[in-house]
Amino acid sequence: MRLLLVFIAFLFAGLTSAQTPVFQTKQYNFAEGKVLPYRILYPENYDKTKKYPLVLFLHGAGERGDDNQKQLVHGSKLFLEAENRKKFPAIVIFPQCPLNSFWASIKVDTTVRPRVLSFDYTGEANWPLTAANELVQKVTSEEAVDLKRIYVAGLSMGGMGTFEAVYRYPKLYAAALPICGGADLKSYSNWTGKTPFWIFHGDADPVVNVKLSRDANEKLKSIKAKVKYTEYPGVNHNSWDSAFAETDFLKWMFQQKKKK
Repeated sequence: MRLLLVFIAFLFAGLTSAQTPVFQTKQYNFAEGKVLPYRILYPENYDKTKKYPLVLFLHGAGERGDDNQKQLVHGSKLFLEAENRKKFPAIVIFPQCPLNSFWASIKVDTTVRPRVLSFDYTGEANWPLTAANELVQKVTSEEAVDLKRIYVAGLSMGGMGTFEAVYRYPKLYAAALPICGGADLKSYSNWTGKTPFWIFHGDADPVVNVKLSRDANEKLKSIKAKVKYTEYPGVNHNSWDSAFAETDFLKWMFQQKKKK
């Protein structure tokens, strides 16, 4: 009987653990009653006496909404892999952009393929991007974050948001990894170029023209930025799969440190 009770207790504990989401579910209350849902991953055996890198990951247009779940479809598994959690302990934030908004300041012409995308950073940023960056600064102030190792990455619409986040907050991020994104390059300056970039794109992308990433690479090189550029021959819009498969994707990112 005693063994049976022990087994039942063990089974119940295992089920409870399995049902607990590793990415905690939260929301950030922005101005004027606007709410930004987000998920956050803490390192295993999180110890507030230590300092950890922080990653802001921006999803693509297909994962917009308010369910606080879809934004984990692409990218979250990379940070959940057991080996990566051990080698690269970090705080990781996946916010979710509302359905009818964008991370980036962008206009989209959907009548052609690839779509014609135009970017303009001269006005204020879209509120979801502002809220996401405010959230980063909030978490940074409340948690054990290494201020020299805060990163931003994203895919498609999130890659565009990644480019703009560095422009809007040039002192914040130690590195940026935009995947199949694009940017308002006429707004980029030497100050923006102080952040290292690793840019990814598939040359057969029918949704976001690879020229946007090629041009970003050339612009960043022209302002003496530290930039890596990886283009995948024959790869469609889902170049994030290839990017996440890069053996040093996380290693390169976490090696970057913000200079004083």
